[in-house]
Amino acid sequence: MGNKNETKFELPNAVEMPRYSGIRSFMRLPYEQEISGKDFVILGAPFDTATTYRSGTRFGPEAIRRSSVLLRAANVYHNIRPSDYLNGVDGGDVMTIPGNTERSHKKITDHVKAWVEKGVVPIILGGDHSISLPDLRGVASIHGPLSLIHFDAHGDTWDEYWGEKYTHGSPFRRAMEEGLIDPSRSIQIGMRGTVYDPNDINEARDLGFQVITSDEIREIGLNKTMDLVKERVGQNKVFLTFDIDFLDPAFAPGTGTPEIAGFSSTEAQSMLRRLAGINFVGFDIVEVLPALDPTEITALTAATVVFEFLSLLAIAKKESI
Repeated sequence: MGNKNETKFELPNAVEMPRYSGIRSFMRLPYEQEISGKDFVILGAPFDTATTYRSGTRFGPEAIRRSSVLLRAANVYHNIRPSDYLNGVDGGDVMTIPGNTERSHKKITDHVKAWVEKGVVPIILGGDHSISLPDLRGVASIHGPLSLIHFDAHGDTWDEYWGEKYTHGSPFRRAMEEGLIDPSRSIQIGMRGTVYDPNDINEARDLGFQVITSDEIREIGLNKTMDLVKERVGQNKVFLTFDIDFLDPAFAPGTGTPEIAGFSSTEAQSMLRRLAGINFVGFDIVEVLPALDPTEITALTAATVVFEFLSLLAIAKKESI
């Protein structure tokens, strides 16, 4: 990816150019639809046909981008400014087709794959959680089977809803069946709430995933949890998926299937920050539903999660120089 002296993108300075001005790209990144060799690309996947309850996450990418203008360029915790080390763009939205999951997923896969072929790490803004399946198809088509780090209140490994195999409750069972992820090197954290069957979580474990429930995280602590995550994935190539309902609805009300007794935004950020050193090749953030987010705190939190993704990439780039 070159060295630190190469020309990097420069984020507009809010002191010189007000935040409310300009086109709404993520953090006002350069908007570039042309697929080229960058370090990362922000892509929107505005699709919510596969939801099982409240729809509206098709508007998630726009809301996340809008809130992202509040973010500043430097990460104090990691003492790094991602733009000093990374060259990236906002690649806009993938064109999806309301009501047609199969065709929309194919378009997402093809678009993600085209960027990954150029050596780019994609960061995809959802959309419902079904988009993780085409995201993984696109990334795994280049990198091979991946380890998965999955932050969520729900395991999303159910087999079907109403006879439908492709919903936001089933992407990781499908991904495992398609050989996109290696469950023996993957981990799900934060599962909680009511389920359809008492054995639902154990069923995910039977599929090969390591699962750490919300209650278990509370018992062992955040640091130990993240140690287990890093141990599980090792040096494998990793895709990180973050469902915003990992957070308690007090911190992220704008989502379709909220679960009480979740994590605070502080706890989530702390966990993400402990993932430096992992070989990340893709990320997504899903299930932001702006219509239920009147103060936009959910969208802002999602944007900040993306910034933490960028910071992890920047640390890896810095250490490779």
